[in-house]
Amino acid sequence: MTAPPRLAGGHWPVAVVGGGQAGLSASHHLTRRGIGHVVVEAHRVGHEWRARRWDSFCLVTPNWQCRLPGFPYRGGGPDGFMVRDEIVRYLEDYAASFQPPLVEDTTVTALRRLPGGAFELGTSRGTFTADQVIVATGPYHTPKVPRLAERLPADLVQLHSSQYRNPGALPPGAVLVVGSGQSGAQIAEDLHLAGRRVHLAVGGAPRVARFYRGRDCVAWLDEMGHYDRPVDEFDDAEAVRVRVNHYVTGRDGGRDIDLRAFARDGMRLYGHLTGAEGGRLEFAADLAANLDRADAVAESIKDAIDQHIAARGLAAPDEARYVPVWRPGPGHPRTLDLAAEGVAAVVWATGFRRDHTWIGVPVFDGRGYPMHWRGATSCPGLYFLGLPWQHTWGSGRFEAVGRDAEFLADHIDANRRLADVCGTLTGAPTSLAPALPAG
Repeated sequence: MTAPPRLAGGHWPVAVVGGGQAGLSASHHLTRRGIGHVVVEAHRVGHEWRARRWDSFCLVTPNWQCRLPGFPYRGGGPDGFMVRDEIVRYLEDYAASFQPPLVEDTTVTALRRLPGGAFELGTSRGTFTADQVIVATGPYHTPKVPRLAERLPADLVQLHSSQYRNPGALPPGAVLVVGSGQSGAQIAEDLHLAGRRVHLAVGGAPRVARFYRGRDCVAWLDEMGHYDRPVDEFDDAEAVRVRVNHYVTGRDGGRDIDLRAFARDGMRLYGHLTGAEGGRLEFAADLAANLDRADAVAESIKDAIDQHIAARGLAAPDEARYVPVWRPGPGHPRTLDLAAEGVAAVVWATGFRRDHTWIGVPVFDGRGYPMHWRGATSCPGLYFLGLPWQHTWGSGRFEAVGRDAEFLADHIDANRRLADVCGTLTGAPTSLAPALPAG
């Protein structure tokens, strides 16, 4: 890779903050248009996948959905699921394929707009300016752990899902996993397969079948146009953006994650965690409802696939529907005595908080979420890229982040051309975002 640009005191037409799949996609499209830019990455390319995923982690969408611009998946298993180290290598190879102007191991600590319209970026290696800025740092910044964790016994090992690596790294004994989204369900499975005694606090995450009627459900949904539907077409667009992802796995070629089957085979399931005092935990009486709701979502997806097959007269094998293999009884436990059950560790699979406090530009709503339209904010020249449901389902993923990057690069290029035509100085960008209400 070419020598990194020197930041301190420099000025670029565009600054891209973040060198993950979103930032690299932006750089690819800016490079194709001949737009000068710099990409600033706090760590190294692939850091989030390398440092914040467990050893057996793999994608939950097939490899053929990895469509970074100019670099689609070319391996021998398009219907498989890349494991963690393969994902890191895919990103490293992508960066090497077009040599982006990348500065690694550099944290952007402040972003503000100057009176003339340009942006000033403070970093761990000095300050520089840019006419336009793309924030491509994703949505998962600070691990979120509930405050009740402070009330658990001091000798109990506690870690966030982003810190979990493998069953052998935890002390001997049972393990409590709190949260049943993608991370929680997969980590619970990882521990269960290793023979660990697992207790799982089940929340409201939905599930989806891995395969149905001869194909991966992702392939069906892709063919049905589900992944191309703009978020603006939903009546509850803002709620869609924060929905929990469906749990399923690509492990060992892909399969369902059936929490009921885990319970049948010895895993202890509870409702969502509501309280803790010393070594005694309390859970809500919503386990049955949460399991039923997750199954209902999975079955509704199958209904949609059936309708698609029938409407188009497609040939597809029939398949029996799911039948629950376990149900919690009326007296199912709602408490857990950690000491009595030999619980030695807790894995908090409770998600992340956004942290945009370093951005000193008023483009956020009352929840701290950036207000935007397809990534463009009401502040001319400031964009976001790689957010979940930024435009479609695939916006925050390998599947479609490149399309969003192309859209923003086109607008940035148009701003540049307008500035050239008008003879405008720094700060020429205009916003394509509709008027947005104040937070």
